[in-house]
Amino acid sequence: MIGAEKQATAPHGAIANADEATASGTGELADALTPPSPMASKPHRIYRHRVSTRLWHWTNAVALIVMLMSGLMIFNAHPRLYWGEYGANMDTPWLWIGPTREGGGHVLLGPSIDIPTTGVLGRSTNPNGSVNTHAFPHWATIPSGYSLAGARRWHLSFAWIFVLATVGYALISLVNGHVRRDLLPRRHELSPRHLWKDIVDHLKLRFHGDEPGQYNILQKLTYGLVLFVLLPVVILTGMTMSPAFDAAFPWLLDVFGGRQSARSIHFICAAGFAAFIVVHLVLVVLAGPINEIRSMITGWLHVREVKGHGTEAFEAGLRAHEEQTA
Repeated sequence: MIGAEKQATAPHGAIANADEATASGTGELADALTPPSPMASKPHRIYRHRVSTRLWHWTNAVALIVMLMSGLMIFNAHPRLYWGEYGANMDTPWLWIGPTREGGGHVLLGPSIDIPTTGVLGRSTNPNGSVNTHAFPHWATIPSGYSLAGARRWHLSFAWIFVLATVGYALISLVNGHVRRDLLPRRHELSPRHLWKDIVDHLKLRFHGDEPGQYNILQKLTYGLVLFVLLPVVILTGMTMSPAFDAAFPWLLDVFGGRQSARSIHFICAAGFAAFIVVHLVLVVLAGPINEIRSMITGWLHVREVKGHGTEAFEAGLRAHEEQTA
């Protein structure tokens, strides 16, 4: 799950038995990492997510979904994308989603790529049986019935929640060292051998590497792309599409090459967020949804319930701790 955090020392990196009342004591990490005996009935746990991480995760999950769905309704008002400063019905778009003359739906990419999407994009059926010729169907938008004004209210309201929560979490993460400790890749992690090993681990459905509770390199690269590229770009392009912000910060139009280019980049970033959510949910299911979701609610990851890990995970974690403290 995004925002996974683990430290080598207590309280946040403490690994405890389920009957431990708190992770505030320092304790002995070597004892905490000792594999449970075959008779042990209580799984070991890692305090994986701080309160700030959990609040940010669920707040932004709701805000992002609302913004994506309301954004699709806003797109329905003019389902064409252009590059440059201007764009209208008579101009040639690089992307167009709409109905065909033959009674279907399609996606046009450039002048030559025509992808039929009848029943989903460009032409679909409303709950009352009427034909919907907007780009996106009713079940994918907020509100479900066509309303540009309503969609803008939803979009802008949750955009402020999204931005304020993200800025607050970014400041907290910089102060508590989460960015430096958990997100920045280490030099050895960027080696081709290490990258390939992590890819193989994912193919074997071993998503937590040798140390459950820590980011693997694919997570670091993915979260880095989302947090440090998609997030700032989608916020800045959203500002660029606003005449009020353009008046206050006219340089935004120059940076993104015009309002229509900003709209196209905004749409591409939104598509990136949608793809990230889909992949993220698939990996959560494959990694064990109960344990993963519970860890994002309570903060605790049950180590023995991590798929692909057993006693060797504890031994690897102990070796890593000894190397760090040597």
